[in-house]
Amino acid sequence: MQRKLTNRYNIMTSFLISIAALVLGYMIYGRVIERIFGPDDRKTPAVAHPDGVDYIAMPTWKVFMIQFLNIAGTGPIFGAIMGAWFGPASYLWIVLGCIFAGSVHDYLSGMMSLRHDGAGLPELVGKYMGNTMRIIMLVFSMMLLLMVGAVFVYSPASILAGLGGNEIMWFVVIFIYYIIATLLPINKIIGKIYPIFAIALIFMALGLFVALIIKMPTLPEVWHIGNMDAWITAQTHNGTDLLGIEEYLTANTIFPAMFITIACGAISGFHATQSPLMARCIKSEKLGRPIFYGSMITEGMVALVWAAVSSWFFYSGGWREVMPQDAVNEFLAQVGNTDGKSLIQYFNAPAVVKLVCSSWLGVAGGILAMLGVVAAPITTGDTALRSARLIIADFLKYDQKPMTKRLMIAVPMFAAVLVLLIWQITNPNGFNTLWLYFGWSNQTLSVFTLWTITIFLYKYKKCYWVTLIPAIFMTAVSLTFIIQQIF
Repeated sequence: MQRKLTNRYNIMTSFLISIAALVLGYMIYGRVIERIFGPDDRKTPAVAHPDGVDYIAMPTWKVFMIQFLNIAGTGPIFGAIMGAWFGPASYLWIVLGCIFAGSVHDYLSGMMSLRHDGAGLPELVGKYMGNTMRIIMLVFSMMLLLMVGAVFVYSPASILAGLGGNEIMWFVVIFIYYIIATLLPINKIIGKIYPIFAIALIFMALGLFVALIIKMPTLPEVWHIGNMDAWITAQTHNGTDLLGIEEYLTANTIFPAMFITIACGAISGFHATQSPLMARCIKSEKLGRPIFYGSMITEGMVALVWAAVSSWFFYSGGWREVMPQDAVNEFLAQVGNTDGKSLIQYFNAPAVVKLVCSSWLGVAGGILAMLGVVAAPITTGDTALRSARLIIADFLKYDQKPMTKRLMIAVPMFAAVLVLLIWQITNPNGFNTLWLYFGWSNQTLSVFTLWTITIFLYKYKKCYWVTLIPAIFMTAVSLTFIIQQIF
């Protein structure tokens, strides 16, 4: 039987302080980072030489929304939900990581791209770390972006197949959309539909935030880190631990696993491949802080909301409230079986999104949940492939205005994604394998980016400590994780 936790444990104190900290982080530390870089009135690439395809000056609000959706997708939702397994430590990582690492990483990589004519990440790495690193970064970036394209076809197709048709049909539909969105000018599809999806993602987070304020549920607090016994005890059935947290943490220690699991919302190397897309669409350097730093802070807030929601779902028995009683009984009936699943095994991230949104936000929530688990992954995939096209074009010095040259890059690129997709479908553990390497390569990419920015700041006699410290920390995270996987 579930035990009720009394309010002596909390009333969302850590969550509310974390939200306030992100706002202050943008207002104070964001301005510090802006002054370190020193934006000025020079012409941006979109103003200096628009090409009607990738270099197109767009309204600031639209650039912000596209940047936010580009870097977010399902990352701050799924990552925060899975991060709940590490308890309230996830709050600390999201807040500190977002303010002092992720937002700094996104702002400075975006501004460096802006200063270097909209250059992609491998070109920036090559300029400041040498040609060998440029080649390594090119290969590494392409591997990551192609994996993103393949990974984010699978889950939307599976969900859509449940509504009608079959997975193969939806694979084809999504893949065709990828091709169209990657090849057409950025203002034709991405510029028109991305702001709508971004607004929907923000409204979903706002709706859940309001619901949390109204409910004021009892949640684990940061002072419960290392002492979660009361919460584990509260989620038991006939003496059996329902959560499965202790077993999970035995196999996945907080360091480095939490810092790999929660990427979007804290720091994500993938963002550095997306910022150049918007660096080619900004009208003024002085808009960099609200667009690059601001969109990352916004993503951090979305992650915090989902961290609180998933904490309520798993630790405070929220799962019982959002499911019909027969479904609750079905879960409890299988707990004692040999192959019985714990809460964190039984409810994956998409299931949590669907259950909570439908229960708390009604019909509108169901629609927003569908956007979150279907549209957001697809938009992440197509911008990843667009970034891949531009990175290859920069390397080969291919003008991307003619469609024929876009096709020369896109055709072999899509062939590679198709191979990965087929392997993922035919391999029983294909998705999980790709996701594991995606998570590690994503954070490793942030390491390359942070070291490049550090060298840039050092070269121009600016305060390089703001990226040196995060660079050292993320290097330790990535190395520790891959060593653990090998040994």
